[in-house]
Amino acid sequence: MSYRVIDREHYYRRDVFRHFSEDCKCSTSMTARVDVTELAAYSHATGTRFYLNFLYLLSKTLNAREDYRMGYLWQTDQLICYDVIHPTQYVFHEDTETCSPVYSHYCEDYESFYRAAEADLEQAKQRRSYGLDAAAHPNWFDASYISWLSYDSLNVELPDGHLYFAPIVNWGRYREENGRLLMPVSVRLNHAVADGYQVALVFRLLQREIDAFCRR
Repeated sequence: MSYRVIDREHYYRRDVFRHFSEDCKCSTSMTARVDVTELAAYSHATGTRFYLNFLYLLSKTLNAREDYRMGYLWQTDQLICYDVIHPTQYVFHEDTETCSPVYSHYCEDYESFYRAAEADLEQAKQRRSYGLDAAAHPNWFDASYISWLSYDSLNVELPDGHLYFAPIVNWGRYREENGRLLMPVSVRLNHAVADGYQVALVFRLLQREIDAFCRR
Protein backbone atom coordinates (compact mmCIF):
# COMPACT_ATOMS: atom_id res chain seq x y z
CA MET A 1 0.00 0.00 0.00
CA SER A 2 1.39 3.36 -1.03
CA TYR A 3 -0.08 6.82 -1.10
CA ARG A 4 0.78 10.49 -1.16
CA VAL A 5 -0.35 13.09 1.34
CA ILE A 6 -2.57 15.83 -0.10
CA ASP A 7 -1.61 19.42 0.65
CA ARG A 8 -5.01 20.70 1.74
CA GLU A 9 -4.06 24.33 1.13
CA HIS A 10 -3.55 23.55 -2.56
CA TYR A 11 -6.21 20.85 -2.91
CA TYR A 12 -8.50 21.85 -5.76
CA ARG A 13 -11.52 21.10 -3.55
CA ARG A 14 -10.06 22.90 -0.51
CA ASP A 15 -13.10 24.97 0.50
CA VAL A 16 -15.62 22.28 -0.40
CA PHE A 17 -13.59 19.71 1.48
CA ARG A 18 -13.46 21.85 4.59
CA HIS A 19 -17.20 22.47 4.52
CA PHE A 20 -18.22 18.83 4.09
CA SER A 21 -15.61 17.43 6.46
CA GLU A 22 -16.24 19.95 9.26
CA ASP A 23 -19.53 21.86 8.94
CA CYS A 24 -21.83 19.45 7.13
CA LYS A 25 -20.52 15.90 7.15
CA CYS A 26 -22.50 13.82 4.68
CA SER A 27 -22.33 11.59 1.63
CA THR A 28 -23.76 11.82 -1.85
CA SER A 29 -25.09 8.92 -3.89
CA MET A 30 -26.60 8.32 -7.29
CA THR A 31 -28.21 5.45 -9.18
CA ALA A 32 -28.22 5.28 -12.97
CA ARG A 33 -28.64 2.60 -15.62
CA VAL A 34 -25.57 1.55 -17.56
CA ASP A 35 -25.85 0.01 -21.02
CA VAL A 36 -24.23 -3.44 -20.80
CA THR A 37 -25.61 -4.88 -24.03
CA GLU A 38 -22.20 -5.29 -25.65
CA LEU A 39 -20.56 -6.50 -22.44
CA ALA A 40 -23.17 -9.24 -22.03
CA ALA A 41 -22.64 -10.27 -25.65
CA TYR A 42 -18.84 -10.26 -25.20
CA SER A 43 -19.10 -12.38 -22.06
CA HIS A 44 -21.33 -14.91 -23.81
CA ALA A 45 -19.12 -15.07 -26.92
CA THR A 46 -15.90 -15.54 -24.93
CA GLY A 47 -17.30 -17.88 -22.28
CA THR A 48 -16.27 -15.47 -19.53
CA ARG A 49 -18.31 -14.35 -16.53
CA PHE A 50 -20.16 -11.09 -17.00
CA TYR A 51 -19.83 -10.33 -13.29
CA LEU A 52 -16.03 -10.51 -13.31
CA ASN A 53 -15.78 -8.56 -16.55
CA PHE A 54 -17.86 -5.78 -15.03
CA LEU A 55 -15.86 -5.86 -11.79
CA TYR A 56 -12.66 -5.38 -13.77
CA LEU A 57 -14.06 -2.42 -15.70
CA LEU A 58 -15.46 -0.86 -12.54
CA SER A 59 -12.09 -1.18 -10.82
CA LYS A 60 -10.32 0.31 -13.82
CA THR A 61 -12.77 3.23 -13.86
CA LEU A 62 -12.34 4.04 -10.17
CA ASN A 63 -8.56 3.94 -10.48
CA ALA A 64 -8.63 6.45 -13.34
CA ARG A 65 -9.10 9.53 -11.14
CA GLU A 66 -7.61 10.62 -7.84
CA ASP A 67 -11.07 11.69 -6.62
CA TYR A 68 -12.02 8.03 -6.23
CA ARG A 69 -8.76 6.99 -4.53
CA MET A 70 -8.89 9.34 -1.56
CA GLY A 71 -8.41 8.30 2.05
CA TYR A 72 -8.22 9.81 5.51
CA LEU A 73 -5.70 8.97 8.24
CA TRP A 74 -7.46 9.92 11.46
CA GLN A 75 -4.36 9.19 13.53
CA THR A 76 -2.47 12.04 11.84
CA ASP A 77 -5.44 14.01 10.42
CA GLN A 78 -4.06 13.62 6.89
CA LEU A 79 -5.94 13.58 3.60
CA ILE A 80 -4.24 11.10 1.27
CA CYS A 81 -4.54 9.66 -2.22
CA TYR A 82 -3.76 5.98 -2.71
CA ASP A 83 -1.75 4.92 -5.74
CA VAL A 84 -4.28 2.16 -6.41
CA ILE A 85 -7.54 0.91 -4.89
CA HIS A 86 -8.82 -2.67 -5.02
CA PRO A 87 -12.32 -4.18 -4.98
CA THR A 88 -13.88 -5.94 -2.02
CA GLN A 89 -16.29 -8.29 -3.78
CA TYR A 90 -18.72 -10.68 -2.13
CA VAL A 91 -19.80 -14.30 -2.46
CA PHE A 92 -23.31 -15.31 -1.39
CA HIS A 93 -24.02 -18.61 0.35
CA GLU A 94 -27.48 -19.83 -0.64
CA ASP A 95 -27.89 -22.29 2.24
CA THR A 96 -27.23 -19.74 5.01
CA GLU A 97 -28.33 -16.60 3.14
CA THR A 98 -25.13 -14.87 4.24
CA CYS A 99 -22.17 -13.48 2.34
CA SER A 100 -18.41 -13.41 2.67
CA PRO A 101 -16.24 -10.46 1.68
CA VAL A 102 -13.51 -11.25 -0.82
CA TYR A 103 -10.45 -9.01 -1.03
CA SER A 104 -9.20 -9.03 -4.61
CA HIS A 105 -6.27 -7.09 -6.05
CA TYR A 106 -6.76 -4.83 -9.03
CA CYS A 107 -4.24 -4.88 -11.84
CA GLU A 108 -4.65 -3.27 -15.23
CA ASP A 109 -3.97 -6.49 -17.12
CA TYR A 110 -7.42 -7.96 -17.71
CA GLU A 111 -6.46 -11.64 -17.95
CA SER A 112 -4.40 -11.49 -14.74
CA PHE A 113 -7.17 -9.73 -12.85
CA TYR A 114 -9.82 -12.13 -14.10
CA ARG A 115 -7.92 -15.25 -13.10
CA ALA A 116 -7.02 -13.94 -9.65
CA ALA A 117 -10.50 -12.57 -8.85
CA GLU A 118 -12.13 -15.82 -9.95
CA ALA A 119 -9.78 -17.82 -7.74
CA ASP A 120 -10.55 -15.48 -4.83
CA LEU A 121 -14.25 -16.23 -5.22
CA GLU A 122 -13.75 -19.98 -5.26
CA GLN A 123 -11.63 -19.84 -2.12
CA ALA A 124 -14.25 -17.73 -0.35
CA LYS A 125 -16.94 -20.28 -1.21
CA GLN A 126 -14.97 -22.86 0.75
CA ARG A 127 -13.94 -20.54 3.59
CA ARG A 128 -17.47 -19.25 4.18
CA SER A 129 -16.55 -16.95 7.09
CA TYR A 130 -17.53 -13.29 7.08
CA GLY A 131 -13.88 -12.35 7.58
CA LEU A 132 -14.25 -8.59 7.23
CA ASP A 133 -10.89 -6.95 7.89
CA ALA A 134 -11.19 -3.34 6.78
CA ALA A 135 -8.38 -2.17 9.05
CA ALA A 136 -5.87 -4.27 7.12
CA HIS A 137 -7.38 -3.26 3.77
CA PRO A 138 -7.64 0.55 3.84
CA ASN A 139 -7.39 1.04 0.08
CA TRP A 140 -10.18 -1.37 -0.84
CA PHE A 141 -13.57 -0.17 -2.08
CA ASP A 142 -16.87 -1.99 -1.66
CA ALA A 143 -18.26 -3.63 -4.82
CA SER A 144 -21.46 -5.58 -4.26
CA TYR A 145 -23.76 -7.26 -6.80
CA ILE A 146 -27.42 -7.42 -5.82
CA SER A 147 -28.32 -10.30 -8.10
CA TRP A 148 -31.97 -10.74 -7.14
CA LEU A 149 -33.42 -7.48 -8.42
CA SER A 150 -33.19 -4.87 -11.14
CA TYR A 151 -33.82 -1.98 -8.80
CA ASP A 152 -34.48 1.71 -9.41
CA SER A 153 -32.65 3.30 -6.49
CA LEU A 154 -30.45 2.35 -3.55
CA ASN A 155 -28.87 4.32 -0.72
CA VAL A 156 -26.01 3.30 1.54
CA GLU A 157 -25.76 5.33 4.74
CA LEU A 158 -22.80 5.66 7.08
CA PRO A 159 -22.82 7.41 10.48
CA ASP A 160 -22.68 11.19 10.33
CA GLY A 161 -19.16 12.43 10.83
CA HIS A 162 -17.51 9.25 9.56
CA LEU A 163 -14.85 10.44 7.10
CA TYR A 164 -14.91 7.34 4.94
CA PHE A 165 -13.75 8.28 1.45
CA ALA A 166 -13.63 4.96 -0.42
CA PRO A 167 -16.34 4.47 -3.05
CA ILE A 168 -19.22 2.12 -2.29
CA VAL A 169 -20.68 0.65 -5.48
CA ASN A 170 -23.66 -1.67 -5.89
CA TRP A 171 -25.30 -2.99 -9.02
CA GLY A 172 -28.34 -5.12 -9.75
CA ARG A 173 -29.64 -7.38 -12.50
CA TYR A 174 -29.77 -5.96 -15.98
CA ARG A 175 -33.04 -5.93 -17.89
CA GLU A 176 -34.04 -5.36 -21.48
CA GLU A 177 -35.44 -1.96 -22.38
CA ASN A 178 -36.08 -1.02 -26.01
CA GLY A 179 -33.75 -3.75 -27.23
CA ARG A 180 -30.86 -2.78 -24.93
CA LEU A 181 -29.67 -4.36 -21.69
CA LEU A 182 -29.61 -1.73 -18.95
CA MET A 183 -28.19 -2.38 -15.49
CA PRO A 184 -28.74 -0.28 -12.35
CA VAL A 185 -25.53 0.91 -10.74
CA SER A 186 -25.37 2.88 -7.48
CA VAL A 187 -22.34 4.93 -6.41
CA ARG A 188 -21.84 6.41 -2.96
CA LEU A 189 -19.02 8.86 -2.20
CA ASN A 190 -18.28 11.16 0.70
CA HIS A 191 -19.40 14.71 -0.14
CA ALA A 192 -16.06 16.09 1.05
CA VAL A 193 -14.28 14.52 -1.91
CA ALA A 194 -17.10 14.42 -4.47
CA ASP A 195 -19.98 16.57 -5.66
CA GLY A 196 -22.64 15.54 -8.16
CA TYR A 197 -20.18 16.04 -11.01
CA GLN A 198 -17.66 13.53 -9.66
CA VAL A 199 -20.35 10.97 -8.90
CA ALA A 200 -21.98 11.36 -12.33
CA LEU A 201 -18.56 11.10 -13.94
CA VAL A 202 -18.19 7.55 -12.60
CA PHE A 203 -21.06 6.46 -14.85
CA ARG A 204 -19.74 8.33 -17.89
CA LEU A 205 -16.23 6.88 -17.49
CA LEU A 206 -17.60 3.41 -16.77
CA GLN A 207 -19.70 3.46 -19.95
CA ARG A 208 -16.64 4.58 -21.90
CA GLU A 209 -14.55 1.74 -20.46
CA ILE A 210 -17.25 -0.82 -21.26
CA ASP A 211 -17.57 0.35 -24.84
CA ALA A 212 -13.79 0.41 -25.39
CA PHE A 213 -13.35 -3.03 -23.82
CA CYS A 214 -15.94 -4.60 -26.11
CA ARG A 215 -14.43 -3.01 -29.23
CA ARG A 216 -10.92 -4.27 -28.62
